[in-house]
Amino acid sequence: MAEAAVDAAFHTVRARHEFRGMRTAEHYFTVPLDHFASPDADTPGETITVFAREYVSAEHSEADAADLPWLLYLQGGPGGRGNRFTALGGWSKAAAKDFRILMLDQRGTGLSSPVDRNTLPARGDAAAQARYLEHFRADSIVADAELIRQALGSEPWSIYGQSYGGFCALTYLSFAPAGLREVLITGGLAPLNGPADRVYRETFKRVATRNAQYFGWYPEDRETVNRIAHHLRITEEYLPGGERLTVERFQMVGSYLGGNTRVDALHNLLEDAFVETARGVRLSDAFLEQVRSLVSRAANPLYALMHESIYGQGTATDWAAWRVLAEFPEFSPEASDVLLTGEMVYPWYFDQDTALRPLKDVAELLAAKSDWKPLYDPAQLAANTVPAAAAVYHDDIYVEHGLSLETAAAVRGLQAWESGDFHHDGIADDGEAIFGRLLGMVRSVRH
Repeated sequence: MAEAAVDAAFHTVRARHEFRGMRTAEHYFTVPLDHFASPDADTPGETITVFAREYVSAEHSEADAADLPWLLYLQGGPGGRGNRFTALGGWSKAAAKDFRILMLDQRGTGLSSPVDRNTLPARGDAAAQARYLEHFRADSIVADAELIRQALGSEPWSIYGQSYGGFCALTYLSFAPAGLREVLITGGLAPLNGPADRVYRETFKRVATRNAQYFGWYPEDRETVNRIAHHLRITEEYLPGGERLTVERFQMVGSYLGGNTRVDALHNLLEDAFVETARGVRLSDAFLEQVRSLVSRAANPLYALMHESIYGQGTATDWAAWRVLAEFPEFSPEASDVLLTGEMVYPWYFDQDTALRPLKDVAELLAAKSDWKPLYDPAQLAANTVPAAAAVYHDDIYVEHGLSLETAAAVRGLQAWESGDFHHDGIADDGEAIFGRLLGMVRSVRH
């Protein structure tokens, strides 16, 4: 990773607040759009804004808090803004005992310079937009983090990556390990090589198994899902906002299957499905509104645009999930027993989602891009000296267990804690205990 001067990250704090047992500060940083461009003093490069919110427990005095080490939290995604805490709880409560938490809005999300259907056209045509988005992967996020660390005057800091945040942590270990004191990862050990296809072959299997488990708990919902699918094939139903709800889009409610804390909420959604009307049996407004919130990408368009690129290294992903889907006919919207899907992104998203339609051409260019830069350095990871620990969940439908263990074995000194008690949302289930366990693991190595 290219070296950058500290003053390249112009830093301002615009507001501070204290409420519900914590103090917050709102940090804005000006960083290069392209961290890897050749330096040219005569033509300064474009910059963007990156936002981060600091959280400190009010149990620490302001003087004591200033001496606490930093913990950078890297959110899941891609395209997910940092969490907005209204109070410390779970993992953040545990972390705030010993750290100042810095919650990053990764570039393009939240209060960082946004990327969506409204802002991208300002870049020019689809090709120009695609070139712009090349700078919104983990390598650039890590480069932002290093400039931010230096701007804050921090020594090597601790980082905690959840899901895609764990992918970013591996990139950090690859290209900027000198900035790290220790690394914690939950549900986020990415495969270091190989095509995206193998990721989806494994996760489709996991999602199918999770469907079977769910319908074992709620056998009546097997009939309800089939009934909804049949209804949508013969009846036009529209989400609030005017988009038609198709069978394949309804299948996206399978996002509920990815966690212990959310899975039972799927039953609550499905029981709201039908209502008697003057036009006959229709899907209820309550159901359609809940589905809209699950299937729209208006709040995080980067997820749809960049999701497959997180597996792209030197080859085009070429809509990998869509291609691999053909190997799993049980997920077809025409199947007799329709299965619900997971985190996969398909090209039809950019036809059916109003927030994504203007981005269809750029999505096609990103899917065809074959010269993605490497996101990991296997040699550096094999020689790693930064204490690292990761929670690997046996039944994770988003980050597959076997591929995660393959990566764990390739990172020198990384301790993998395998658990069958949690799913991808483990930190929402018992984050305090999980964080404490992982922190204890890395600290035991140091001491």
